[in-house]
Amino acid sequence: MSNKSKIISSKNYSWKGVEKKEYKTDTNNFKGVHRYSLLDDDLPDLNSHTRYFEVEAGGYSSLEHHKHPHSVVVIRGSGTVILDDELQNIGLHDVVYIAPGTIHQFHADNEEPLGFLCIVDRYRDRPKIPDDQLITERITSEKTLKKIQK
Repeated sequence: MSNKSKIISSKNYSWKGVEKKEYKTDTNNFKGVHRYSLLDDDLPDLNSHTRYFEVEAGGYSSLEHHKHPHSVVVIRGSGTVILDDELQNIGLHDVVYIAPGTIHQFHADNEEPLGFLCIVDRYRDRPKIPDDQLITERITSEKTLKKIQK
């Protein structure tokens, strides 16, 4: 543990001393996603975690929901995001707020990687994969339903 201020140098969307990790290991409902934990448990005074996710061209994050809110800042490429019944285009420097309980999924569907910073509370619940009933209740747009990857 460290209580000193620090800088983590970056080059080409990787950070010195930060391991590129698999996105998740407990599910397989995603494609082509990696994670970098930039600021997390090694900083005990910080009440949040800052992570960088990179979705390969043609990939997508898991379709999920949870009780905690989080914010996302796109810093590489473009794509689309599902936010319950909405399907929105996102691009460089766009900011996305994901309210508690929102079903969401990120897609790198513009033939380029989609990279984003994700900031979440240090203490948070685990993401849940929505079942078919919840999807049917919350998502009625045919366009959004066609986009969902499970």
